[in-house]
Amino acid sequence: MARAWDDVLTDLDRAVYQGAGFGARGGGGRRPALLVIDVTYDFVGDQPEPILESIKKFPSSCGEAGWRGMAAIRELQELCRELQVPIFYTRNLNERSALTRGSWGWKKDKAVEQRMMGKWDGNQIPDLVAPREGEVVIQKTKPSAFFSTPLASYLVGLRVDTVLVTGCTTSGCIRASVIDAFSNNFRTIIVEDGVWDRAETPHKINLFDMQSKYGDVVPLEEAKRYLHSLQPALAAELPAR
Repeated sequence: MARAWDDVLTDLDRAVYQGAGFGARGGGGRRPALLVIDVTYDFVGDQPEPILESIKKFPSSCGEAGWRGMAAIRELQELCRELQVPIFYTRNLNERSALTRGSWGWKKDKAVEQRMMGKWDGNQIPDLVAPREGEVVIQKTKPSAFFSTPLASYLVGLRVDTVLVTGCTTSGCIRASVIDAFSNNFRTIIVEDGVWDRAETPHKINLFDMQSKYGDVVPLEEAKRYLHSLQPALAAELPAR
């Protein structure tokens, strides 16, 4: 099966990873949760448009890629709600200051950083994928959804063993969250159609590396088949209301 990263790997790359045994299928468990990471106007812009236009208003926007990804996330949300699979969201702190942003300011142009800090509406989750009542939104300050947040404890409390990861960016907050999910012994599924980046090469390379070491990168339809396969077990284990 052709994969998104095929055109950025050398023959030696493939031989090394294959010879070292990387890339085995990890598989999902019996109690999944959906993570929707940093899907805000800051990272998708306020409308689907070419990225060079979108970043004029939202400097961290990924442009049209984000809107395509949100369409896939919407499908997963609908299925997860039907099956009563928990959904968690992350976004930045609402209160953005030099103190709360901390090290984020070290590697970005100061003028652009000031524009980001001043665009308060950018931290909203677009209506297309907005959370519903009972779905938890976690504010975070660093790339990983797990770093200094209660996410892991919430997942443990629900006896979740598998996370389906969506959102952005593939090379940043997605990768950091996937590594921390793996480090916390959660089975990890990265939904390829539902993750994106602002540039194609880091998107492809990080998908390849996560697939090789930390989780399974699967297309949307495969993720949906996985969720459907668990329906009887999920229904039997739902807590009484």
